[in-house]
Amino acid sequence: MRRQRAMSGASGMTYLPAVCGLAGALICLAGKAAGGELAATRHDGGVRIEVDGKLFADYLISRGPKPILWPVIGPSGVELTRAYPMRLREGEKQDHPHQRSMWFTHGSVNGIDFWSENEGHGTIVHREFLEVSAGSEAAVIAARNDWLGPDGTKQCEDERRLVFRAGEDWRTIDFEITVRASEGPVVFGDTKEGTFGLRVPTVMDVNSGLGGKIVNSEGRTNEQAWGQPAAWVDYHGPVGGEVVGVAILNHPSSFRFPTTWHVRTYGLFAANPFGLSDFRGTKEVDGSHRLEPGESFTLRYRVLLHRGDEVQGKVAEAFAAYAQEKRQ
Repeated sequence: MRRQRAMSGASGMTYLPAVCGLAGALICLAGKAAGGELAATRHDGGVRIEVDGKLFADYLISRGPKPILWPVIGPSGVELTRAYPMRLREGEKQDHPHQRSMWFTHGSVNGIDFWSENEGHGTIVHREFLEVSAGSEAAVIAARNDWLGPDGTKQCEDERRLVFRAGEDWRTIDFEITVRASEGPVVFGDTKEGTFGLRVPTVMDVNSGLGGKIVNSEGRTNEQAWGQPAAWVDYHGPVGGEVVGVAILNHPSSFRFPTTWHVRTYGLFAANPFGLSDFRGTKEVDGSHRLEPGESFTLRYRVLLHRGDEVQGKVAEAFAAYAQEKRQ
């Protein structure tokens, strides 16, 4: 289909006529990147990110009790997060249904469980999009969300900014989130059940025995990486006939850098700076954090989707470059 000329809107974003081919699309935006042309398309359920007209990721605001990214597709064209419970895929594990592809939440916020989907859990509700755009280098989604207890009482709010980029052999998703005590004091409790996470495909996980591996910036692998502080962690294995990987890089300006990691050989991959008593196996430490009214903390991560293992994917080099990027 012939691409139509972009038009500039009053907000400064670049708009294209609604001919991007997604039924019910509200807004389409596009721009050229090194690995292809990026587009961000609003739809009733969220925002779809594409590279050269093919799906990269979908930010979904109504598929469960929190916003998620699903699917997430790497540079080789295969999905690099688990499809369950959004879709059943043959041979894929169907455990931990709350581990929905890629997400942000926590297991104890003012004592409320936002991590699981058990009875009495909290819900993170999308309030509004602050930005949906695509420029010459990246596509951007920014949103504001309310954290509600099981009775609907607001506990806090977040503002998150996701930046998508694509190269020939890599893709990245920057995920920056500020949590603010908008309603009163907020305590993020000490629990391993958190916080910024994804679930890798079953064929990639270590326990499947097909070649999956976890390695962190300190050289710790598989079970030894769990609960340890590290600047980055990589999880790679075979998907679609080749070795591919997902790395999460923690920016030095992020709250409690270097973060500790709730990364499991069964496929869970999460950065969690709060679960110190679980990670260290003693109640003599307390990883909880209290925000007074109006206070906030900010977490910053870059998800690197790459071909090969952590060496072939140049994860250490990617972190070194990321660490040099200034953040306010």
